[in-house]
Amino acid sequence: MLKNFKLETDRSGLFDITPLVEDALASSAVNDGLLLVSVPHSTAAVTVVSPWDVLGLEDVHDEICRLVPTRIDFKHQYDTPQDAAGHVKAAIVGHSKSFFIDGGKLGLGHSQKIYLWEFDGPRSRNIQIKVMKS
Repeated sequence: MLKNFKLETDRSGLFDITPLVEDALASSAVNDGLLLVSVPHSTAAVTVVSPWDVLGLEDVHDEICRLVPTRIDFKHQYDTPQDAAGHVKAAIVGHSKSFFIDGGKLGLGHSQKIYLWEFDGPRSRNIQIKVMKS
């Protein structure tokens, strides 16, 4: 079962998509299997972070921006320097994550949430969630 969701981002940064993922799992009625979350975009990624300290979310975003700053000396400049930096950040973080399903529950730790990581916002984004029974 593949579910598609739209998300309008209002900025670059982290957006909690855990409720979308949990809803897709609940509607699938799969008790054991795998769940894949993917974003079909070259300037967005999927990651897992603890949300309990909001400043931690800012730290995570600030550090990827420090590691790959927006700059004008990228060799590829199709759109903007932010777009070029977004391609590199998304390639490092990854466009998808997979999770096991056990007893109808998603394989996340108690302090983990799933995030769409927007590197070139604001944008209209698609989120694809595939639930597979084992």
